[in-house]
Amino acid sequence: MENQLAHEASAFINFRDYAFQDPRSHGFRWVDVKHLRLPAESGGNRELLAALIGHEQFRNDYAGGGVLAEGSRHGPYWLRLVTPDVYEAVSREKSAHVLWGWANQFGNVPTELEADLRQEVFDRLAAASHIYYLSGLGDEAIHDWGRVHVDFHEFVLIDRSAGRITLLVAADD
Repeated sequence: MENQLAHEASAFINFRDYAFQDPRSHGFRWVDVKHLRLPAESGGNRELLAALIGHEQFRNDYAGGGVLAEGSRHGPYWLRLVTPDVYEAVSREKSAHVLWGWANQFGNVPTELEADLRQEVFDRLAAASHIYYLSGLGDEAIHDWGRVHVDFHEFVLIDRSAGRITLLVAADD
């Protein structure tokens, strides 16, 4: 099924592009959002997670290398250790709590950034029929230079009504 997922669109929100009261409050944080179109005949959620993990857009170390078709890293983790089983089904409330806590950890974000986060992140959380959070990976899964990210939050949003699966990564560098 991974070959049937079609990359549809991406959005990138860089906190450094917004005016914070304290210029250091951006904390080098960013959000990367990738939307992929579901095939007409998509399987269960675990199959969709496996298809996403197998997709080229998933091969991103999020440390400046971009998407590498033959890459062996995903964020701070070795790609081979990221499986559907390490994703935990979470509620909209829990995912929103994690993401707002991360976004506001150095004080409230500027109004313009809050609006962009609502549109690209929180409205999509609200529309998702299923939300999965990457968890359950221990220290042995972190690749050789994977600790460049202090925070790394990854959610997969499945929105069957829109025919879309969204990979949402919120992190810092």
